[in-house]
Amino acid sequence: MGESRSERRRRSEQGREPGTGSAGAGVTTGALARRLGVSPTTLRSWDRRYGMGPAVRSGGRHRRWTPQDVAMLEEMCRLTSAGVPPAEAARAARGLSGPPAPGAGGVADEPALLVPAAGAEPLGDPRQECKGLARAAVRLDAPSVDDQLTSLVERHGVVVGWEEVMVPALHAVGRKWESAGDRYVEVEHLLSWHISRVLHRAPGPVGPGAPATGAGPIVLACVPGEQHCLPLEALHAALVEQGLPTRMFGPAVPPEALTAAVRRLGPVAVVLWSQTRSTADRPLARHVAATTWGVKGARARPTVLLGGPGWAGRTEPDMLRPAGLREALSSLVNLSGGRTGPPADGSTGPPG
Repeated sequence: MGESRSERRRRSEQGREPGTGSAGAGVTTGALARRLGVSPTTLRSWDRRYGMGPAVRSGGRHRRWTPQDVAMLEEMCRLTSAGVPPAEAARAARGLSGPPAPGAGGVADEPALLVPAAGAEPLGDPRQECKGLARAAVRLDAPSVDDQLTSLVERHGVVVGWEEVMVPALHAVGRKWESAGDRYVEVEHLLSWHISRVLHRAPGPVGPGAPATGAGPIVLACVPGEQHCLPLEALHAALVEQGLPTRMFGPAVPPEALTAAVRRLGPVAVVLWSQTRSTADRPLARHVAATTWGVKGARARPTVLLGGPGWAGRTEPDMLRPAGLREALSSLVNLSGGRTGPPADGSTGPPG
């Protein structure tokens, strides 16, 4: 007599972990996402962008992940939670090494590891965090917005908080505003103000940090005419979190003032933010990149990073064009010598 259906099911489930499928078939995407604390969309994105998919693919609709695939993705999660940019983390997790990203001239060959915020935790479900923040903003519940943002940065750090919760929440509120006329302008203003406030309070690293190389500070400024500086504030907060010396000049900096500051400070890098093409001042960027300081025969000049969508289009020689906050932060850590903490002698000014 043949086996009953219940007996066959019991036998097929031997060696199976809850939600993973049979041991031989591998782990499902949903089960793996729950295990790693990321969304299935993130796993599919890593597969599409960085080739971090299962080594063996079946002809069916559902992908299965082998123990080797799981170990690779666990390493990917560990590296990204430590602040390593996803592309670099993927190369390391696969055991591969590749050339630096295009346009990374002047950056050290080996990427510096970003120091995670003290006690930083992986973010569970960013969609729920984003929804909770957006709902509090729509209610104009300022205390709740502030509490949620403060907890977000304290628990997960600036980079994760900005990329996975703050920006999506701002976009969601912006879409609601566009679809409802001017009814939600106050919501966007309230949310933006509280995000700015929390970013200004971002803590620095705990402990003395690694010895610094004595490189100059990092200058952050919006180009003339540019008033939108919230993403620049996020970068400033992330740099503070890393313990790197910065000088934040904010929106609409006049060219003469910016040039004078560069000559006085001798920065290792200057980040110029432009939100729209109408404000992107390429001659100014070239002028800043050519500005020198120091004694004759030992002059130095800054590396210029062009931040924001306003710089889209043709590239500028010897300037970096980071794709986002993580990439900008990684480049600036490398330019500063891969070190965090203030210079040992407390100085930040230009040589000579």
